[in-house]
Parts: sequence; structure tokens; C-alpha cells
Amino acid sequence: MVALSASSLPHGSAQPWVCVLGSFDFRLGDRTRTPLSTGSQRLLAFLALRGRAVARETAAGILWPEASEHHAGSCLRSAIARLGCISRSAVEVTPADLRLAPGVTVDLVVARRLAGRLVDPRRTCEDADLDATALSALSLDVLPDWYDDWVTTENEAWHQLRLHGLEVLTGRLAAAGRFADAISSALAAVHAEPLRESARRALIRIHLAEGNLAEAHREYDRFRALLRTELGVQPTAQLTDLVYGRTPV
Repeated sequence: MVALSASSLPHGSAQPWVCVLGSFDFRLGDRTRTPLSTGSQRLLAFLALRGRAVARETAAGILWPEASEHHAGSCLRSAIARLGCISRSAVEVTPADLRLAPGVTVDLVVARRLAGRLVDPRRTCEDADLDATALSALSLDVLPDWYDDWVTTENEAWHQLRLHGLEVLTGRLAAAGRFADAISSALAAVHAEPLRESARRALIRIHLAEGNLAEAHREYDRFRALLRTELGVQPTAQLTDLVYGRTPV
């Protein structure tokens, strides 16, 4: 099984994880983590999203954009100092720059690889790509309650990739006859982007494949009403033809 969060690591593992999907977390294997200051959490999250060495001045300026250069530098030094011995081991610091230490796993990186395998028709998926852990990872945005520019930019890119991943996952699960799991995957995509027609189409296809015509029609009617209310438009002919039997499932 592909581990996608610190909590899914094997018992006794000392692998450090920085988790940014859904909410922030840091763990070293199964050891209980020491609560981190807000500044230390932001530092670890920033390095996890950057994925490379960052100049100290750059990190300080991005993390504390409203502070003076001197004060931002002091905030960065404080965030590093307050990491504690466990979380401090996850960061490599030099006089010039800093980055996550080798061996630190970021749940977003693992989830991106999963989504990449799903959406690339040239790549072979693993058995774990169709399990509940994979669905959970694709159902989460990057730090959705954080509103920093460096977070929202990363989240926008991941949001689109995970939506495509969920839609492909839905089709793979349906092809395997796992309709309940396929519906869960489709609903995750619909919940993430209610106005996205391709997500609704994936859900409706499952209902039709199961022979649940009434549910397919109800879903279509809900989507049509939402589009009319929010955008003043109608579903595409492609979706209408699918529901009313003019397009093969």
C-alpha cells in the first residue's frame, strides 16, 4: 500500500513526514510529535511546497512579507530555533539557504505521483492506486485554511491535477466493477468542483452503468438547476445525450 500520510507509516518507522494535504502535520515515524509554533509550521510547509533549497532571505521575505528585512530575518531564525530536536532534523540549514533534509517525505509529492500515474495513459497504475488511501489523498486540497499567496498558488495547480485524477480513478474503479468505490470517487470530484461537468458526467455514468436511471436523472436535474442558478447556462449536449440515451454509456 502506498503511504500518503504520517499516520499510515509502519509501526516503528522513523521516516519523517511533512503533511500539507487537508491540514498541516509533522511526524517522525510513529513518535508523538511536539506541537510546533505557527512560524515553525509555516517554515516546514513552505519548504515542503518549494521542494528545493531556498535562500534564507527569500524564505524570510515570502513567509513574513509585511515585515522589514531585518525583522523577517529574525522571524526566520526564531522559527528555525523553535523547531525542536525532532522537527529540526527535517531541515538542512546553511548560512545561505535552507531546505528539507533528504529522506523527508511530503504527502503532496506522493499524491502528485499517484495522480500522474492515473492521468498518464502511458503509465501503469499500481494496485494501491485504486485503494481508499489513494482516494483520500486525491480528496484533499493543500492547506485549504491557509491564505498565503505561496499556498494558494500551489493549491490551484494541485486542485486541477487531483480533479483529473479523481475522474480517471472513477473510470478505473467502474471498469473493475467497483461501483460503490467509483461513486465515492466521483462524489469527491463533484464536492471539490460542483460546477465541473466532467465530474458530474463521471458520476452519472456510474448510475447508468448500475442501471439506476432515476438516480442518473436526479443528478442531471440537480446539475442543470445549479448551472442555471450560478451561471445562467444549460448542461452541454454531450451530457444531455448521455442521460437521455442518445450516447452510449
